[in-house]
Amino acid sequence: ASFLLTCFRSPLVTPLIFGLLLQSSLTRASIITQPNIVLLMADDLGIGDIGCYGNDTIRTPNIDRLAKEGVKLTQHIAAAPLCTPSRAAFLTGRYPLRSGMDAINNYRVIFWNAGSGGLPPNETTFAKILQQQGYSTGLIGKWHQGVNCESRNDHCHHPLKHGFDYFYGMPFTLISDCEPTETPEMDRAFRRKLWLSTQIIGLLTLTAALGRLTSLISVGWKTLTCLAGFSLLFFVSWFSSYGFVRYWNCIMMRNHDVIEQPMVTDRTMSLILRESISFIERNKNKAFLLFLSFLHSHTPLLTTEKFLGRSRHGLYGDNVEEMDWMVGQVLDVIDKEGLKDTTLVYFASDHGGWLERQEDKRQLGGWNGIYRGGKAMGGWEGGIRVPGIFRWPGVLPAGTVIDEPTSLMDIYPTVVNLAGGAVPQDRIIDGRDLMPLLQGTAVHSEHEFLFHYCGIHLHAVRWHQKDSGAIWKAHYVTPIFSPPGAGACYDTEFCPCFGEGVTHHDPPLLFDLSRDPSEDKPLSADTEPLFDTVIGKIGRAIEEHRRTLTPVPEQLSVYNVVWKPWLQPCCGTFPFCWCDNEGDN
Repeated sequence: ASFLLTCFRSPLVTPLIFGLLLQSSLTRASIITQPNIVLLMADDLGIGDIGCYGNDTIRTPNIDRLAKEGVKLTQHIAAAPLCTPSRAAFLTGRYPLRSGMDAINNYRVIFWNAGSGGLPPNETTFAKILQQQGYSTGLIGKWHQGVNCESRNDHCHHPLKHGFDYFYGMPFTLISDCEPTETPEMDRAFRRKLWLSTQIIGLLTLTAALGRLTSLISVGWKTLTCLAGFSLLFFVSWFSSYGFVRYWNCIMMRNHDVIEQPMVTDRTMSLILRESISFIERNKNKAFLLFLSFLHSHTPLLTTEKFLGRSRHGLYGDNVEEMDWMVGQVLDVIDKEGLKDTTLVYFASDHGGWLERQEDKRQLGGWNGIYRGGKAMGGWEGGIRVPGIFRWPGVLPAGTVIDEPTSLMDIYPTVVNLAGGAVPQDRIIDGRDLMPLLQGTAVHSEHEFLFHYCGIHLHAVRWHQKDSGAIWKAHYVTPIFSPPGAGACYDTEFCPCFGEGVTHHDPPLLFDLSRDPSEDKPLSADTEPLFDTVIGKIGRAIEEHRRTLTPVPEQLSVYNVVWKPWLQPCCGTFPFCWCDNEGDN
């Protein structure tokens, strides 16, 4: 014993022990400097659809487990209330109007695979930076950021041009048109107008022809021929696109190759899960980024047979429960491969649930809990407040709940810094690194103001008054619900951003979300002593914010949104585009 005591007192042994301990800590640090990153994003999922956010009827045990083992954000905000702009902001860490990915018109998302708009090539996604840092990067599922610019194969907006090594999924988004048995969803009101116009023009042509044959109308054959030609040309001009939505938009791609046209919806979900698991298994020995962009829970709510009829909320609940099971399968493979402690897992939705989505009294959209509004509403909390969950065992404290304002844009600097990269210095990045907040080394979010847009129109602004804990929110524009008092725009299926369907407020509607998260009780100068001070502070923040905006090409302009046959992805010789390479395999 005295010999051992002497050894430990030796001046040579003490540095040796210290060195071993230091080496151990450095090894641990080197392991976690480049963690694997798994980003799970649901589509149209409401914050009220998940158990850990208060739902006690839809079963989501795997997502709930993520929250129990990690950090749950209660004020996680999407930068836009619709898919295309919200995901553009998520990928770039920037408000979507900075990249031209927010709309100046009523076409607020990418409408066609054969449109020319999309995430601009000069935007730098977090995937591109992680790729440069040596990560294997994969996107499985939904893209909805465009495909081509000028030719069918230039792929200027494609995931592989934006930092992903591997892509399997839909370049577009899931819509009811992809399911032959469902009522068409895409541009439904405009299609009805086109059909009506076609019938009117056809009826006029037929009436003129009958009048000419019966000598009741004096019209020349040349005029009749021109009228008939115009009728046919008008019909072909729109039916060549809208008549084949399932073939043009409902396709699956692997990297640059179209492998299903149209997609075979019965197996889509199982293939997306298979590809996700395969990507993890292929890259388990090096740092990887997996962005699993679910098609759940967007209509037509593709759900495999074993989950049908299992929930208490009909098809929508079945679909959410299947997505939760898929989350569990991904977590299981992470555990099985021994990657749990070196993998940051993140779960969120791209925006709020779609309240107006109903068919035959069936509710096919999500629930946004206590929050007013939903999808497409840029100001109300229900359209932009989404789930946000992080898990990283040993690094993030389990069972933590954070009430600070955070944004989907924050993922950008967070994962870039974790990968050892640097955010671009030649542009404004609106996101903030969340790690200090998630680890508990920071008390408050770095966001003082968050700006809530509907298209390019500023609808509301949030001010986090950190010294008092108040979270003020001023609404400058709100949609007019229809029918009145309904809580959504059921008559039009989407609430507009501008025009006759909105109300402008001067002074703005003011709420304190820390006391009134449901935005039920607007404050006034009579009821809130700080009313004028708060409105003045937010007004000055808007002016400063607007000075940071610079003009950029509008990616969602009418020209960029319309269908262009020369840009249509096709697995054959256009227009003969149909294949099932997955079935062949």
